[in-house]
Amino acid sequence: MAFKPGQSNESILEELKNGQAQFELISSHVASLSSSMFLTNSPRNLFFARIGPSIGGKSQALKKVESYSVQRVTGDGRCMFRALVKGMALNKGLPLSSRQEREDADELRMAVKEVICDKNNNERRKYEEALIAITVEEPLRRYCQRIGHPDFWGGESELLVLSRLCCQPITVYIPEHEHGSRGLGFIPIAEYGAEFKGSRKGKPRKVVRLLYSGKNHYDLLV
Repeated sequence: MAFKPGQSNESILEELKNGQAQFELISSHVASLSSSMFLTNSPRNLFFARIGPSIGGKSQALKKVESYSVQRVTGDGRCMFRALVKGMALNKGLPLSSRQEREDADELRMAVKEVICDKNNNERRKYEEALIAITVEEPLRRYCQRIGHPDFWGGESELLVLSRLCCQPITVYIPEHEHGSRGLGFIPIAEYGAEFKGSRKGKPRKVVRLLYSGKNHYDLLV
């Protein structure tokens, strides 16, 4: 990220929220992505960070607070995958035992691994946005080693993949009190798979709502 001389932390955070912060990818793994046609062959690849989608010129977080009940999810490293599995099963009216929840969560994790790590470049290119998010943080080879373990922590990159693989709209929220308020509601900060909100075989595709807390944990909102 390119910082300006004397720039304060507050101004940096404001640029991040507004999508104005510039990031330059300069590590070696980015070059390999460039040669695989994931990125342009320019000497510098700049990307912009945004916390949550922009709607009407303002972040969704600044527009509304919503009310839901929280269904707690086991915090064993699978929490994001567990919460997504619980939400999809609940939307379909299907019962889910603790064992099924764990096994299905692991299946989702391995589905991401297959797409990102085991497919050829042409298949992988369909998930370019997720690949960029991954390789900004670490080399792809290291990521592929980590995601094979059951205690792998899922996040934005995996939600980008799974929303498309499962044709599932997903919205991530934070507690209102983490946004500087004393309220008990929840604020949407990110949306994935919005294109799947329409009808599917004559039925609307229900959104799965995930709650992300500041402790790197996901629960389910219903």
